[in-house]
Order: sequence, then C-alpha cells, then structure tokens
Amino acid sequence: MTAGGQAEAEGAGGEPGAARLPSRVARLLSALFYGTCSFLIVLVNKALLTTYGFPSPIFLGIGQMAATIMILYVSKLNKIIHFPDFDKKIPVKLFPLPLLYVGNHISGLSSTSKLRVSRLECSGAITAHLQPHPAGLKRFSCLGLLNSWGYSLPMFTVLRKFTIPLTLLLETIILGKQYSLNIILSVFAIILGAFIAAGSDLAFNLEGYIFVFLNDIFTAANGVYTKQKMDPKELGKYGVLFYNACFMIIPTLIISVSTGDLQQATEFNQWKNVVFILQFLLSCFLGFLLMYSTVLCSYYNSALTTAVVGAIKNVSVAYIGILIGGDYIFSLLNFVGLNICMAGGLRYSFLTLSSQLKPKPVGEENICLDLKS
Repeated sequence: MTAGGQAEAEGAGGEPGAARLPSRVARLLSALFYGTCSFLIVLVNKALLTTYGFPSPIFLGIGQMAATIMILYVSKLNKIIHFPDFDKKIPVKLFPLPLLYVGNHISGLSSTSKLRVSRLECSGAITAHLQPHPAGLKRFSCLGLLNSWGYSLPMFTVLRKFTIPLTLLLETIILGKQYSLNIILSVFAIILGAFIAAGSDLAFNLEGYIFVFLNDIFTAANGVYTKQKMDPKELGKYGVLFYNACFMIIPTLIISVSTGDLQQATEFNQWKNVVFILQFLLSCFLGFLLMYSTVLCSYYNSALTTAVVGAIKNVSVAYIGILIGGDYIFSLLNFVGLNICMAGGLRYSFLTLSSQLKPKPVGEENICLDLKS
C-alpha cells in the first residue's frame, strides 16, 4: 500500500475492503487529474508561444514556479495545508533533487540545441514528463517550453520515451519495487510504438542523443527520488513541492538573465494586452496545478505510472491533431506507431488498475501490518 493508502487503512477501523476502496479511487483520480492538467497546459502554452509569439519560455517557467511558491505559502499561512518550516536540515532532506534538477535542466538545454523538435511535441512540458510533471519535476525544467521553438525530429520523441523504462529500472533499484512481466512488456510496447512512429524520419546525431539520454536519466531519477522524499514524516508532498520550487527558481532566473531570455520578456510588446496577460497568468496557475497533480500521481501511484500517463497524454494530443488538423502530418507508419504506443499505455493502465482491485490474501495483509509495526 502507498503512504496514502496506509493512512486511510488506519482510519477505516481495520476494515480491509473499506480501506482499499478510497485508495483505489485516489489512485485513479490522481492519474486522471495529472493527465488533464498536462493536456490543458499544452493548449495554453501553445497559444502563448505560437499565437502570441512570446519569446521567453524560461521566463514563463519562472512564472509557474513563482505561482507554485506563492500559492503553497499562502495556503500554509491560512493553515489549509502543512509542511515543515525552513531549517538547515531541509536541503539535506531534499537532496539530491536540486542537483537532479540542475542536471535535468542543463542536459535538456544541451539536447534542444542539438536536436530541434516539434512545437506540439513538448509545448506543455515545463519536468517533467518534470512532467511527470518539482517533484517528478521534469516539467519544471523548461525543456518542453524550449522544445516548442524547434522543428520536427521524431527521433527526439523516441529517445524521450526511454524515460519510462529507466524509471522502471530505478524504481526497482532505489525503491525496491517489483513489476510483473506483463507490466514490463507494456512499457516496452510504448517504446516500440515510438520507434515505429518515428521510423520514416530517423536522423543520427550522436552528441544530441547522448544529451537526450542523460536528460532521460535525470528525469527518471528525479521522479523516483521525489517519490522517496514524499514521506509524511519528512517533508511530505507539499514540502517537496514548495522547497523544490524555491531551490529551482534561483538557478533558472540566472539562466534566464544570462541567455537574454529575461530581457526578451521585458521588451515583449503584448504586456498591455489584457487577454495575453490573462493567458499568461492562467499558464502560471496551470503550471502550479501540473506540479501538484504530478506529485499526487506519484504519491498515490508511482513515478512509473506518472511517466506512462504522460506518454498517453502525448499520444492523445497527436490523435487530436489528426482529427482537427494543423500540426499533425499523417503517415501510415507514424499512425501505426501511435496506436501501438496507446495500446501499450492502456494495457499498462488496465494491469495496474486490475492489480489494485484484487483482494490481498490474509497472510499478505498480516505481513504488511507486521512490517509497518
């Protein structure tokens, strides 16, 4: 059981069925919440970066981090939520998340300078995939926002999908999780589908591939360590969100200043446009919701589930592009690959949900209680 599931079990008076039901609902709703937020921010960021031509994606990421910090701090002051006050032990408790963020950010920027990718592909990622989504925080890396400026290179999409099997591997090593063969095959079906989808346009750039693979490693490690750090007895999910955003905003601001991104933001000519300002603020708020939903999904499920939900979201965006038109250029090979990706993601979802619905043997329940004691 997850930490959330254990807390619910304690409040259920020892009724196993009653204890498991809220946990299943929380897992399902948290995954849907994350997928919805991840999808909505794609639409809003796409409007800002393409329709209005906003030239400063890093500044937009800073705005989303600032919104996260302010919302959580005001909520703490009003006693809506709780997380520990800052002390000298906080950086130790949070370690190595800030270092993983810096590595994620640098490798992300380096990869986008070597491999230019499509606007629609990552225009909603601010970290994730913080996605997913601080705290699994590939979505605070601004990688997706930067990627939205490039041109199509499907191989980038294939390489980014390797975040999923890397997450599976790191969860096995760091968290001691064990996955069934069916789960593993579902994950590799997603990778296979990505390869097939990109099969008509595979380019080779060794240096770019190395940076993207490093970015995959940092993203996967960030998600797994975030899951580990969300112990309610330590920082908790709100503490991880708040302090990770606090530590990330300073280096991101430095990068924004040094690259000229901040100057471009201040000189942008739409700041007197009320509609643009409202959409900018909406993006900042959705950035907070994305961070929060990423944490919730990892908290109630796993870092692997968060990564798979992100992959399903990306394929869903491609399907919408097929139906509505505009960004998606149809080819049979690409369409077949997308369907294999989606089938692998749905198969993973079905296996995960069905495993939660199976009642535990009495012996296993007793073992869990003994371990908890």
